[in-house]
Amino acid sequence: MPIKIPKELPAFDVLSNENIFVMNTERANTQDIRPLKIAILNLMPIKIQAENQLLRYLSNTPLQVEITLLQTKSYIGSHTPIEHLEKFYRCIDDVKDQKFDGLIITGAPVEHLDFEEVEYWEELKGIMDWTKSNVFSTINICWGAQAALYHHYGIPKYILDKKLFGVYKHWNNYVNDNLTRGLNDVFYAPHSRHTEIKREDIEKVDDLDILSESEEARVFIVANKNRRQIFITGHLEYDRDTLKNEYLRDLNKGLEIEVPRHYFNNDDINLNPLVTWRESANVVFGNWLNYCVYQNTPYNIDDIRYLESTSESQKSKIRI
Repeated sequence: MPIKIPKELPAFDVLSNENIFVMNTERANTQDIRPLKIAILNLMPIKIQAENQLLRYLSNTPLQVEITLLQTKSYIGSHTPIEHLEKFYRCIDDVKDQKFDGLIITGAPVEHLDFEEVEYWEELKGIMDWTKSNVFSTINICWGAQAALYHHYGIPKYILDKKLFGVYKHWNNYVNDNLTRGLNDVFYAPHSRHTEIKREDIEKVDDLDILSESEEARVFIVANKNRRQIFITGHLEYDRDTLKNEYLRDLNKGLEIEVPRHYFNNDDINLNPLVTWRESANVVFGNWLNYCVYQNTPYNIDDIRYLESTSESQKSKIRI
């Protein structure tokens, strides 16, 4: 089944040219089927790039998916044309009375700030609270994962000595879990961050499982017991050249940046980087849509109810 997005959205042509089955709104409305309602809270500065990356994986399943793009109201970035934002994006006030089968909260380049210093932090806290009663399952990515773990469970982030930047080996701690089943014994995923969360803090919270980790990148995939809140510290959604473009951007700014690890053959930036994580991305996003969302979300979407959590009782255990 296809993904349902407006024909005018740039991702429609991008995915169609890749022979990925996309469906415009008019055709979808003629089908007697309830699509999954998935929202993306896009905190990335280059929003069109993030849209294309995530929609590519959300479209690669047998399920029909209806996408709603969200942005913060308290902060509007300058890297995406305002015409695009006005045409395709909504704010939480526009959808606060709606229910969604799934939500993805992206990363954001604000990890150098304390959470409370982020301009839209109060709004984001409200959105994260809203997900408990209005969204069946939420994926939080990179800084979004750190922010959600901090807000829901009081888990802090820590500054790394240097940027974790590259494609790293991971292992699967729960081979039969709904989210990680089908992953290879060793699989790869990109990371691009200056901060981390620590295993020992997560282990203090009974409601959380560490599904996957890495010797170099440490904690990778965390989820609560009912898989309605999922936290991914890396970027499975990244394209082939995303890390390369980030490296060249920082290099041109005169910033201190190392060549992404395990990415270019022989660390030669003139060579085309190999994609070693696409299969893993398809598995994780496909499993999330199928097992964590489709197989468990109510058929009547209005029956989605408040997400019970042990977060409040656990917070006192891990404050530093």
